[in-house]
Amino acid sequence: MPKALCLISLVASILILVLFLADAAMGMLGMTDMAPLRSANMLMDITFVIIGGIMVYLSWSTYREQR
Repeated sequence: MPKALCLISLVASILILVLFLADAAMGMLGMTDMAPLRSANMLMDITFVIIGGIMVYLSWSTYREQR
């Protein structure tokens, strides 16, 4: 069960990372109409990209310890 929880948190954190990274990139390129969150706030995008990266690292390292 702990391995499944680690994998679920890994997938969720990758989704958060990709979503906010795409929103920030499209906002910087001027494609706000196509951005997933309409590039509402760049500070929010950057914060969630950093937090998503930290969550990916923590989930992956915890999963590796469980083997």
